[in-house]
Amino acid sequence: MSNPSHLLDEATRRLDALRSTIERWNYEYYALDRPSASDAEYDALMNELRAIETAHPELITPESPTQRVGTTPQAGFAEVAHPLPMLSLSNVYNEEELRGWAARLSRVVPDTPFRFVTEAKIDGLAVALTYVDGAFHRGSTRGDGFVGEDISANLRTVRNLPLRLNPDAGPAPAAIEVRGEVYMRIADFDRLNDRIVDEGGRPFMNPRNAAAGSLRQLDPRVTASRPLRLFVYSIGYVEGGIMPSTHLEALAWLRSFGFDATPDAMPNETIDEVWERCQWWLGRRDELAFQIDGVVVKVDDLLQQEELGYVAREPRWATAYKFPAIQQTTQLLDILINVGRTGALNPTAVLEPVNIGGVVVSRATLHNEDEIERKDLRIGDWVIVQRAGDVIPQIVQSIPERRTGEERIFVMPDWCPVCGAPTHREPGEAMRYCTNSACPAQLKQHVQHFVSRGAMDIAGLGEKLVDRFIDLGMIHDVGDLYALDWEAVAALDRLGEKSAANLRAAIEASKAQPLARLINALGIRHIGERSAVLLAERFGSLEALALADRDTIANVPGIGPVLAASVFDFFHEPRNLAVIGKLRTAGVRTESDEGPAGNGGALAGATIVLTGRFAGLSRTDAEEQLRRLGANVTSSVSKKTSAVFAGEDAGSKADRARALSVPLLDEAMLRAVLAGEALPDPPAKPARARNAARASAGADA
Repeated sequence: MSNPSHLLDEATRRLDALRSTIERWNYEYYALDRPSASDAEYDALMNELRAIETAHPELITPESPTQRVGTTPQAGFAEVAHPLPMLSLSNVYNEEELRGWAARLSRVVPDTPFRFVTEAKIDGLAVALTYVDGAFHRGSTRGDGFVGEDISANLRTVRNLPLRLNPDAGPAPAAIEVRGEVYMRIADFDRLNDRIVDEGGRPFMNPRNAAAGSLRQLDPRVTASRPLRLFVYSIGYVEGGIMPSTHLEALAWLRSFGFDATPDAMPNETIDEVWERCQWWLGRRDELAFQIDGVVVKVDDLLQQEELGYVAREPRWATAYKFPAIQQTTQLLDILINVGRTGALNPTAVLEPVNIGGVVVSRATLHNEDEIERKDLRIGDWVIVQRAGDVIPQIVQSIPERRTGEERIFVMPDWCPVCGAPTHREPGEAMRYCTNSACPAQLKQHVQHFVSRGAMDIAGLGEKLVDRFIDLGMIHDVGDLYALDWEAVAALDRLGEKSAANLRAAIEASKAQPLARLINALGIRHIGERSAVLLAERFGSLEALALADRDTIANVPGIGPVLAASVFDFFHEPRNLAVIGKLRTAGVRTESDEGPAGNGGALAGATIVLTGRFAGLSRTDAEEQLRRLGANVTSSVSKKTSAVFAGEDAGSKADRARALSVPLLDEAMLRAVLAGEALPDPPAKPARARNAARASAGADA
């Protein structure tokens, strides 16, 4: 009689062997394009694997190749906060701008030679992949750079995504985040579209849209049916391991783990070589099996990347050379006016639809009346249209030679097309504005901005419901949101008591949003999320900001005179003050917990980084307490960092602190500093210490 335990052991061993072989064949086929097995051999092993897993379902693991086929549909995508932001890149469009970018690096870190790396900019969807103890744990979209969507189930279906890191590459880190681009090959895209058309569906416009749409399917089985692939291009962070010292080493490390890294990445010693490589990629653009829209240029040394740091939402140490836009000729059919939330009259060109680089373009922004006049655009003109940076449609110029005499000169309206109020253009300004602050178009867009995710984040209050409230006269400004007649709301068609109760709870919860979100939500001209954070940190309350003069506001780093004038004018408009009064009366938070910056504090001027886990103290609580003491808490280590506090399982941040001779302190010291003890003085740094530290870090890697 057979021993059941012995049979289970045999099944486990056979499963391990099958999975290892199939994953190796997947890597050879999808990543290397060098298959070593026939389709029949591959199918035979997959069938055997499925049979064993059917007989022993308790042995099925998330890393099994059979799990790539997709599971049951999901209800929606959960949000994922990125431990390190997935920032966008600055763009350069010619050699002069590329050299200007390189010159700025030398000004930030003088007398330092840089080696660059050039690699193709894949036209796909950016993703972040987290592996824990070598196994694929979670994958998410880039989202807004700070919060993405959990699409782990869909990413498991991407054939060349390793479900487990190759053990032959050595011990995997305790945790590693890998960043990459999911894309679709042009030939695969064409076959997919042919299949969709044969089935009576609507084809995708281009491979990027096809990849993005496929990854965001709620049913992973749909994603599994799409020919998606992955290129990885960087490491986000490493915990429990040592980060490579250069970008090229990082790519090699990723390849050893089984990833398909961006192809033909090349080191370049000078900016002349970088430009030559950009032109090399441009010349190959139409020969590639996949679409690229430019070349990414990075500083190779990762420590130099840390030193260069970031500006706004972009790293200083990288940029993207965007290929010249693809142009087409079409006809300008009409010019329509859209009234924005600030009252600006925005002209939009209505075009005879034309395909530009795989995207059908039927509209293009015209910015303002000066641009229409400068380009001599007339309704009925034949025009040259391009997608600037291969993204934003714009009219390059008209073609006067093709005029028939039936074209019409466009004139900006003297009266608002929405409310009929007079329009006005200030001398020296490019935009014309509706003079009616109660204009329904302004109000609708203003309220939509106020409730949006980056502002007060009121879930359930979408564009249609906002328009409905305004059309019914239930709200006349954003302050009225907090005084809605909830019986009347519940009585509205297609709403009901439950939806009204959920909306009421969301509006009530928004009262506790941080001050920066409220400042952004107010819709002050030129003030976005980042500027709102700067103002909230500097003034600490809406009242203090309202009382500040222009010069005081302009002196806030990152604000300047133009933004200061907008803020000052906003808070000196009686109607705006009346709305703020409503918000304050309703209980909306108008102060920050920390109070205004610049009030001193034991850690004023210090830059602190936290890494690892702290016993009995959450990372969020520690960061808030440090900020109350005046510290600037950041997520990356540079030579400007004052101290790094490391808890359990501290990872690459601790390694970089050692390499840069930044004080590395333990949890006991963190608690002492939070209790009022001063930071210890940094150790004296001997000559050439930085080079020695980097050499040591390189040897450890």
